[in-house]
Amino acid sequence: MRRAGVRAVLAAAVLMAGTACSSSGIGPADGRKDGAAGSPGASSPGPAASASPSGPPAKGSATVVATVAKGLKSPWGAVALPDGDLLVASRDEGSVARVDAETGKVTEIGSVPGVSANGEGGLLGLALSPSFAADRQLYAYFTTDSDNRIARLRYDERRPAGQQLGAPDTILRNIPKGVVHNGGRIAFGPDKMLYAGTGEVGETGLSQDPKSLGGKILRMTPDGRPAPDNPTPGSLVYSLGHRNVQGLAWDDDKRLWASEFGQNTWDELNLIQPGKNYGWPKAEGKAGDPAFVDPVAQWKTEDASPSGLAYARGSLWMAGLRGERLWRIPLAGAKPSADPQPFLEEKYGRLRTVLATGGGSLLLITSETDGRGSPESGDDRVLRLEVR
Repeated sequence: MRRAGVRAVLAAAVLMAGTACSSSGIGPADGRKDGAAGSPGASSPGPAASASPSGPPAKGSATVVATVAKGLKSPWGAVALPDGDLLVASRDEGSVARVDAETGKVTEIGSVPGVSANGEGGLLGLALSPSFAADRQLYAYFTTDSDNRIARLRYDERRPAGQQLGAPDTILRNIPKGVVHNGGRIAFGPDKMLYAGTGEVGETGLSQDPKSLGGKILRMTPDGRPAPDNPTPGSLVYSLGHRNVQGLAWDDDKRLWASEFGQNTWDELNLIQPGKNYGWPKAEGKAGDPAFVDPVAQWKTEDASPSGLAYARGSLWMAGLRGERLWRIPLAGAKPSADPQPFLEEKYGRLRTVLATGGGSLLLITSETDGRGSPESGDDRVLRLEVR
């Protein structure tokens, strides 16, 4: 197929996927650790429900059908461009690369000034402006010497490679920073507001402090101001009581879901309600305390340690770092309709980011070069999956 034809197909997928979209892949699926077709395994601790007639099947599938790109260094956030190509942030190098959707070629487009990579901090989440076709604005969440912040940068493809990002326009400063628990996922919601998952940077008291931006989900206008209908007028805080949110996704009914690292016992999948308290550090996992919102599903930390989250085919798909697997959580409205189901267990190592590309396609980005993995030749990589 000619390049123009590939671009047209990918662009259509991007438009279908909306704000949580990304590109599809190319080439043969090349495995890491015994190849990698998706295969179900034992279910995690979670709601022992059977599938609802109105929801997806209780058991699904996830098959790696292509390797989009190899050789990425500490990849973290990712977004798809309107033509289907992918922009990927390097946490440790503070740079953004463009991945060609047809050839897999990786080209650095520029760096974000002021990034200070240390521990879990660095260049983290990316998001495209809802008006990207007109304003060409790329949003980035990153760690500096003094804080975590969100800035927008103009992306100009007409400039030479490596010089295509403009100067950062900081829209939000003073998100707490630390060696750990920096949060970092950002995404525009169906309401065209910008959401950001933050961490408590190891200072657990920040999560319950409504005046702190740490341990929260924040909601703001594209200019960084508190959304006008936030739970507390004039406050960026949309929900509180979080430990370290690194996954955000919306379902077909525009409900917001978030994946969250636990400490030693339970990782969480939460249905986010405005103004609600999710319990950390007073509660980890399902506590049954009416003061807090319990997670809708939970996992032992060795089975998940979740990062990215996406929605496709009526299910949430959650990438696991320590767990080295992709979790499928089928939904019936606001609840899981069956036990979570794991795929790709220990096939590709740590899994950082998952993006829906329309229909039953996902992009999955590994995280073996983040200092905690065991990188092999070709790591890190972008994989294309077909799921149901």
